Amino acid sequence: MRKSIIKGMGFYVPERVVTNADLEKIMDTSDAWIQERTGIRERRWVEPGKDTTSGMGVKAARMAIEQAGLSPSDIDFIVFATLSPDYYFPGPGVQVQEALEIDTIGALDVRNQCSGFVYGLSVADQYIRTGMYDNILVIGSELHSGGLDKTTRGRNVSVIFGDGAGAAVLSASPSDERGILSTHLHSEGKHARELALIGPSTQKWVDEILTQNDPDYTDYYPYMNGNFVFKHAVTRFPEVIREALDQNGLNASDIKLLVPHQANLRISQFVQRSMGLSDDQVYSNIMRYGNTTAASIPIALCEAIMEGKVKEGDLVCLAAFGSGFTWASALMNW
Repeated sequence: MRKSIIKGMGFYVPERVVTNADLEKIMDTSDAWIQERTGIRERRWVEPGKDTTSGMGVKAARMAIEQAGLSPSDIDFIVFATLSPDYYFPGPGVQVQEALEIDTIGALDVRNQCSGFVYGLSVADQYIRTGMYDNILVIGSELHSGGLDKTTRGRNVSVIFGDGAGAAVLSASPSDERGILSTHLHSEGKHARELALIGPSTQKWVDEILTQNDPDYTDYYPYMNGNFVFKHAVTRFPEVIREALDQNGLNASDIKLLVPHQANLRISQFVQRSMGLSDDQVYSNIMRYGNTTAASIPIALCEAIMEGKVKEGDLVCLAAFGSGFTWASALMNW
């Protein structure tokens, strides 16, 4: 059974930079408050009407395909991870197929939020391993800014999230020495409402929301029980990383680079300490982009590669935790 390798990567973030100082002008917050709790200094938000979730995904995908030395016609399957699709349905995978003018290949949409890219990577890896497909495009893309409560009421959530997209092309590895070693996926649905967007949904349709006269009705904004999520994240992150290492007979010291989901710099720092990793072994860019959910790992990994922090033969670990709750890891020899 062959291994899969990430052959090319790309990312896209909107031009508009929103600093903590910009947020101070529209809500009761401060740069010091945001940095102390999240490590974020700025994020990218789209200019309304300019970028879309699928459109950002396409831009990241074009870069990844070019980096892989392929053309869009070489792609034979698409996996698109997002919590913020352009439409309630259909999902954005088919929009990418159309935009890239690829033949009528399959397009799969993944709804695992912060863990979405690693889940998508795992699906693509299995397809490559079995020989069903040869070149799979995996995208994580999010447009959060249009659905955030940008008032003081919503500041605990709205200061965290940014917009952007990342993409990877998975292909069969040219060597048994390189490729994805294993992926590990988990969920715990009993905590689903601790980090969720409750409406609109099939239980709360738009007409119900539009007829609400209650100014405190907030079901159409994301809700997060921050402390509860933090406590679970700092437990599940190390668990799923160790699971990957144990399965492959490796130790934390063997990791060249850990690229965690960029949820909160404090979570990443806690995980780093608990795993006994050095600063050079953990990559963070949340200070520049905020939390871009399914896009955060591919954006970070792409930047790490561009900065020369990942080289052939390096042991790279990806790990994520988020809404669902879901968490996941992927371990690979680059």
